[in-house]
Amino acid sequence: MLRSNAVSHRVVVTENPEGLRTLRFEEGDARQSVVWPGEPLRLEVPYTRVSMVGLAFVPRPERILAVGLGGGAIPMFLRAVLPGVPIDVVELEPDVVEAAKLYCGVEEDDTLRIHVADGREFIEAPGPTYSLVFLDAYGDSSIPAHLATREFFGAVRARLTPDGAVVGNIWESVSNPLFHSMLRTWQVSFRQLHRFDVEDTTNRILVGLARADTCSRASLMQSAREVQRERNLPFELWPLIARGYQAVPRLLKHGHVLTDAESR
Repeated sequence: MLRSNAVSHRVVVTENPEGLRTLRFEEGDARQSVVWPGEPLRLEVPYTRVSMVGLAFVPRPERILAVGLGGGAIPMFLRAVLPGVPIDVVELEPDVVEAAKLYCGVEEDDTLRIHVADGREFIEAPGPTYSLVFLDAYGDSSIPAHLATREFFGAVRARLTPDGAVVGNIWESVSNPLFHSMLRTWQVSFRQLHRFDVEDTTNRILVGLARADTCSRASLMQSAREVQRERNLPFELWPLIARGYQAVPRLLKHGHVLTDAESR
């Protein structure tokens, strides 16, 4: 078990015999992140690979925001395949940032900057617009209420470029009774909503768009093939779209729109 005296005792990083490291909150809790330190192209957890469908919607992002650091798997991968693209990462817990740097291979440089702040406060403050926003702050049973409301997504949309996309990972499981309400809230917050199921898991990747021109499964698969060639991705992206794409009905039967008034 790996710990730093400067890191809060609730942040635990373990290593298996092969060198794979796992970050958790408290020993025995659910995995927050799984990484191969020094090998950013190895996305170990399936949902992180499927999250890269965002690149099929925005093949050439100009600036990226990631809310939630964990062990840094997603931002470190993005930096590796998109050299020179500025990436801002927002993480609420300074102990998580320290653990990610000490044990998970996370490094800041001129393009990747980590901000210790509340994700919503960061987004609502004045700042640049983003081509891609990754929301990786939701747990299977712990949902930050202020990061799941219609008002929050309005703020996110205001920081999005006209052709940008918002990518989020949420769970469709008994431990997350808010799933249907989260899905409905995403739908009313964006002009388009796309859903991708992560095979053999309860992870659901949602992609919200501010633009109205529609994207079909076929067009996304073609875009993914082009991204694959251009960026030399270490895994094939188009099959993840082919297997995981799920149309979102215009009229959802369950859930309600989450608002700030409800979250207080």
